[in-house]
Amino acid sequence: QVQLVESGGGLVQAGGSLRLSCAASGRTFSTYYMGWFRQFPGKEREFVAVISRNGRPYYAESVKGRLTISRDNAKNTVYLQMNSLKSEDTAVYYCAADPAITMSTLADVDQYDYWGQGTQVTVSS
Repeated sequence: QVQLVESGGGLVQAGGSLRLSCAASGRTFSTYYMGWFRQFPGKEREFVAVISRNGRPYYAESVKGRLTISRDNAKNTVYLQMNSLKSEDTAVYYCAADPAITMSTLADVDQYDYWGQGTQVTVSS
């Protein structure tokens, strides 16, 4: 069982930056793929990024070059550095974890077994 707690969301002006954190419980953090998803009002949750057990990142095309996922296995924490934020990045951001991800399923919400409660990011224009 893995428990995930996100933090770092808030209100920021367009062009600004935020860093989201997701702290995970348990001793097996390093064995999990860790992902970030986001959900716009009235929309389905969508993939943002995932990082493999050995630190390889994968991104949605819409965020490449602006968002960076990283992990610190010693701290059981995954991060999402968000730069050059746009109003269209406004959403609730969720952390997710799963022990087994394939290239064909890494963006699939149903693939991930564990989820955090979400953190709101609001970008004002």
